[in-house]
Amino acid sequence: MNKKIATADSQALPPEVRPGQSIGLLKELHILTRDGKLNQDSRRKLKQVYHLFQFIEKLLLELPASDTGPTLADHGAGKSYLGFIIYDLFFKAPPHGIGQGTIYGIETRSELVESSKALAQRLGFERMRFLNVSVAESTQSSELPEQIDVVTALHACDTATDDAIDFGLQKKAKYMVLVPCCQAELARALNQNKAFNLRRTPLAELWRHPLHTREVGSQLTNVLRCLYLESQGYAVTVTELVGWEHSMKNELILAKYTGQKKRSAAERLQALLKEFGLEIQLTHRYPALDQAPA
Repeated sequence: MNKKIATADSQALPPEVRPGQSIGLLKELHILTRDGKLNQDSRRKLKQVYHLFQFIEKLLLELPASDTGPTLADHGAGKSYLGFIIYDLFFKAPPHGIGQGTIYGIETRSELVESSKALAQRLGFERMRFLNVSVAESTQSSELPEQIDVVTALHACDTATDDAIDFGLQKKAKYMVLVPCCQAELARALNQNKAFNLRRTPLAELWRHPLHTREVGSQLTNVLRCLYLESQGYAVTVTELVGWEHSMKNELILAKYTGQKKRSAAERLQALLKEFGLEIQLTHRYPALDQAPA
């Protein structure tokens, strides 16, 4: 039996630490020092994760009640920083959690998966699971249930965010929470056809210079993702993840399943691919487009 883990109720701590939070976890994540102090950098990090958790908590509370509780899959989990905080603030046993539900951390680096497993065991976070697979591979994993309520992907690099969206579609996710990072695939595709497109359309001036190629590629990537989600029955909200240091990684995409697939979104997505000369390179990114309403 694990020894009792100290919580924020059991000792004097900085006011930013919430009641019931696991002090052991906050120290393991290097948010708190060994003597329970909070430096300026840690205070900023804690504020950031609280802000993101506010979005996720609202979605979890909107889920219908079930015997087993909610399921959440965190893609590109890394050290499972986000998953641990969500579990600590929402999933763990009462009085500071609901005592139900499971979080799945999906990560390709085996050493991080093993360290997360060990930390979850030490903390008594029994309903956390960690899979050593890629985001794309996780869709076919027998270790995951057929349906996942909430899909998160915090700074999943490049096409891993697209894989997380595909995962969410196949797992019939009710919500997706995405903070994209390093959207390089589309920028590479724009570079391949740059000379041709400069002759074809004046719009190509938007990405003629390398810096603009990266910026336009990032912007267009997320626009296409939003249209794709709308075409598959999701209502999409795009906002800023306030407080993150790098503004290029500051875009938060929230998607809620409504079942109302928008044909116009599918048509606009395809029109944008054509306008930017990307049909051949990127059509494979949107395999469910054929399922949009006729």
